[in-house]
Amino acid sequence: MTIASDIPRITLRPEKQGTFLAHHPWVLVSSLVGRPKNLQTGDVADLVLPDGRFIGRGLFHESSRICLRLYSWDKDAALDDAFWQHKLEQAIALRTELDLDDPHGAARLIYSEGDDLSGLIVDRYGKYIVVQFTAQVIYQRADMILSWLKERLRPAAIQVRVDGRVARAEKMEPQQTWVHGEPPTAPIEIMEHGIRLQLDLNESQKTGYYLDQRDNRHAAAKYLRGRSVLDVCCYLGGFSLAAARAGAGEILALDTSPRAIELARKHAELNGVSNIQFAHGDCFEQLETFVQSQRKFEAIVLDPPRFAGSRRNLNAALQAYHRLNRLAMNLLVPGGILVTCSCSGLVTRDDFRYMLAGAARKARRDLQILEQRGAAPDHPVRLACPETEYLKCFICRVL
Repeated sequence: MTIASDIPRITLRPEKQGTFLAHHPWVLVSSLVGRPKNLQTGDVADLVLPDGRFIGRGLFHESSRICLRLYSWDKDAALDDAFWQHKLEQAIALRTELDLDDPHGAARLIYSEGDDLSGLIVDRYGKYIVVQFTAQVIYQRADMILSWLKERLRPAAIQVRVDGRVARAEKMEPQQTWVHGEPPTAPIEIMEHGIRLQLDLNESQKTGYYLDQRDNRHAAAKYLRGRSVLDVCCYLGGFSLAAARAGAGEILALDTSPRAIELARKHAELNGVSNIQFAHGDCFEQLETFVQSQRKFEAIVLDPPRFAGSRRNLNAALQAYHRLNRLAMNLLVPGGILVTCSCSGLVTRDDFRYMLAGAARKARRDLQILEQRGAAPDHPVRLACPETEYLKCFICRVL
């Protein structure tokens, strides 16, 4: 198939070509020769070099920092419904290969750039689907996408979300709406590695639950068997529940949110777990208090929210991670286990490792890294887009 040559062209600065020849999907205005004219948000456009050589084809946004999102590196590809539906099918097929189609479980079916569908996230919770749009150019194709998901997956209901921060950046309206089927009137139940969880899809962080940590919770639990555990930023209690199920000793779970603690406590009751105590408050203050009182733990889990929302916050974020991990190391007995995580995409794996080394020096402790983990496989990392490798989970032994 030959595509008409009248597709608008956007010219890339030649010194920027390496990134996009490697198939990174985000083209910033600063990477272009001049500002494109006579293009509207959602228009198909080609990225070319100054000599006219084709690089990729994508969708243009006239007022976003990411002015072009690339979806194809084939000059003969038409970005029509069949093109998008093929990409959707490829993503769903991968989850089937990964055995993530358990009707009682939960999985990320489409992971934006990781599945070459920049701007689209689709999660399945049992028989319900939650669709998050993070780019206006993809949201403009919502009717087609939602119709395909409805026919392909046959969900009980579909919810559409547009996060407030994303809405501001992409010139969209925030949204959290059920658009198909019968919405759940009560929390739904899913299973995660044998643990029962109840999720309120009308009142939850992200798209319902932190699915990216699913396998890390399970992997960390084996190191926590028989140990006293401090779970910092516990949210709905995932790490604590996995630890308890694996045979951990007494567990103290902390979170700044009283609502999260309430839900985590309910999960402990639901699973018949009685060795978890729950408390809410500022996690840094709690750790400082424990250090002052010389309290000790045999294992600590750190799973804080994202500290680095932008590059200008990166240094402050690394300082916060340093402080949090240093405090944790001071609280661990010799040979204690530290499970430490970062979901800040701007903090690279090397950054995180370097931070841990600095925190260990400051705490005058030696550190052995037992495992370096990332997100679950339904969050595939695309090497051309380092931003897809946002989650770090290090399982360490503190000497």
